[in-house]
Amino acid sequence: MASTQSSKNDRKTRIEEMRRAQKSRERRVRIAVITVAAVAVAGLVGFGTYLVSNSSDKSSSASDSKADGGTTAGPIKGEKDWDIKKLGRTHVTTKVNYPMTPPVGGNHNQVWMNCNGNVYTKPLPDMNAVHSLEHGSVWVTYTDKAPAADVKKLGAKVARTPYSLMSPYPGQSGTIMLSAWGKQVTVNGADDPRVNQFFTKYVQGPQTPEPGAACTGGLDGQ
Repeated sequence: MASTQSSKNDRKTRIEEMRRAQKSRERRVRIAVITVAAVAVAGLVGFGTYLVSNSSDKSSSASDSKADGGTTAGPIKGEKDWDIKKLGRTHVTTKVNYPMTPPVGGNHNQVWMNCNGNVYTKPLPDMNAVHSLEHGSVWVTYTDKAPAADVKKLGAKVARTPYSLMSPYPGQSGTIMLSAWGKQVTVNGADDPRVNQFFTKYVQGPQTPEPGAACTGGLDGQ
């Protein structure tokens, strides 16, 4: 009788151990499944974020390109350029007769025109404005034939753009012209896409002889 009871107890103990082992296996399986699922979800979320981010970057690049009127990698349509290696950069006090109008480089006065988004209402001295171009600024010039609306819109653009300046320039060949060191283009108006292209490419652009030089603390006009 005692042997029979002992056998039953042993059997019960083995069954309990088997149940515990089974539960332990089931728990490990559940943990493994949950872990794999979490990793898979994290991977999908990360991939989705990458796709959204990549799409956003492409969209942003496309928008920027449209805002700039297209790519600025190549030459700007109608742009004239001069060999910057042949443009003098000496500070002089005697008058310089520049070969282009407005001038895009050459020897100049030691004092630059302030070009921190300065909009001038009167013509500027060439020799001081050229010094501003040497510092990497874009100079917007116009004649009295320029529509008032275009002058106002260009003035607003210059006013919010460091390293740019604007002034009337009687006698220039185009109604509205943009100049940088060694570069110049005549545009049809404030909405001409080449305006944004020129600013994007040449404000502190690769043509700049003295990048980062001051555009304040110089000569101020009206």
